[in-house]
Amino acid sequence: MRPSVTVIGLGYVGLPTAALLAGRGLRVHGVDSSPQLRATLAEGRVHIAEPGVEALVRQAVADGSLTIHDTPQRADVFVIAVPTPLGPGQAPMLDHVLDAARALAPALDEGALVLLESTSPIGTTAQIGKLLRQLRPDIADISVAYGPERVLPGRILEELVRNNRVAGGLDPRATERAVAFYRLFVEGEVHGTEAASAEMVKLAENAFRDVNIAFANELSLIAGHHGLDVWRVIALANLHPRVDILRPGPGVGGHCIAVDPWFLAHGAPGAARLIPAARAVDAAKRDAVLEQASAVCMEGERVICLGLAFKGDVDDLRESPALAIATELARRHPGRVAAVEPHLAAAPPGFPAPLIPLEEALMGPGALLVLTDHSVFAGIPPERIAGRRIIDTRGIIRLENRPHA
Repeated sequence: MRPSVTVIGLGYVGLPTAALLAGRGLRVHGVDSSPQLRATLAEGRVHIAEPGVEALVRQAVADGSLTIHDTPQRADVFVIAVPTPLGPGQAPMLDHVLDAARALAPALDEGALVLLESTSPIGTTAQIGKLLRQLRPDIADISVAYGPERVLPGRILEELVRNNRVAGGLDPRATERAVAFYRLFVEGEVHGTEAASAEMVKLAENAFRDVNIAFANELSLIAGHHGLDVWRVIALANLHPRVDILRPGPGVGGHCIAVDPWFLAHGAPGAARLIPAARAVDAAKRDAVLEQASAVCMEGERVICLGLAFKGDVDDLRESPALAIATELARRHPGRVAAVEPHLAAAPPGFPAPLIPLEEALMGPGALLVLTDHSVFAGIPPERIAGRRIIDTRGIIRLENRPHA
């Protein structure tokens, strides 16, 4: 018999997970605190731009396999997929996670499995287990485990199924039950471990990418100092059989890579040296791009920012370096900045510059500051931008004598 599932938090991970499970024939209760979001989903519409999700949600809502609620419903499995932002001093804020645990406690029955999927500091799953035992001392059999996702925006549904997965419980039975649950829909390998190791695995994966992107960005700053093309330098260095340098950019964004390394550093401040250094490089790269573009504005030229999302071909603005740079540039130079973001219907709330279509940007005057590697930007015909000043932080505009950031 397939388990019923309550998914708490219907954001970029929770909603695709709920829709996927419902599409696999499970009875799914989706829970979110936002009345507007719940109303949207109840109509079969979605609030995120992710391939395939809207069709799945529409079908699941129509056939009743996915229902939308404001409080957790009784189920065999509870999935917590709520935000874990950074607070003052780059300290992890676990309010949403602990509130979700408190909210689901009344709906627990004997034998329930509680899965935390939110990226969390080491020890968070144990906190949830302790809290649930305090709230429900009448229930002897509760399994609590951590099961981090490994997905890429733009390919979430595909990667939820195909990617390998790690699941770690607070005890061997919880691990066994978590692994069995994920094997209901995951085609990749599901590796069982214990909860704290699973938590660190997730953080280590994203810190690894952050440190390596920081190295690429530091190379870009050094190359700029010497007037060299960092993209050519990296391409030639990567011809070495044991070298694989990642691509530089204006900084890293998204909820994972820009945030998760701090979870590791905060948990062991005396041992974490490389991670804070990588975060400092990220800040330095953002500042360098901002100063380069600001200098263009100070010369009296208009600057058009190409892209506000944190990565190519998505509408995700979370922790986006592109949005941060464009916002500060527009604040410094009112009237001299515009932006193009083809994946947004309107400018983000409070954004201090106009959002214009790409065609208007290409027809009018102004320097182009490439901040996001959308495929539509990479496909701009060279003749459309010949002779224009271009600051390309993503290395997607291939023109001679192009300034690099």
